[in-house]
Amino acid sequence: MKGKRFNPEQISKILKEFEAGKSVQEITREHGVSPASFYKWRQRYGGLEGSELKRVKELEEENRKLKRMYADLALDLEA
Repeated sequence: MKGKRFNPEQISKILKEFEAGKSVQEITREHGVSPASFYKWRQRYGGLEGSELKRVKELEEENRKLKRMYADLALDLEA
């Protein structure tokens, strides 16, 4: 089962709470996010502002779609 999805603005806000001195335990409990997700966000998006984070997520989504399209076309060529 997939968990709750967070938009870029929410992720940015959560990371800023950590930078302001809140503990990981407090943040994860308040927002219902796993510590693993928090640390992944921190590694991937730490230091980015909301708009930059949104752009990164858009590019990641576009990249995912292009990879899927490429795989589909490669399969079509083999057939």
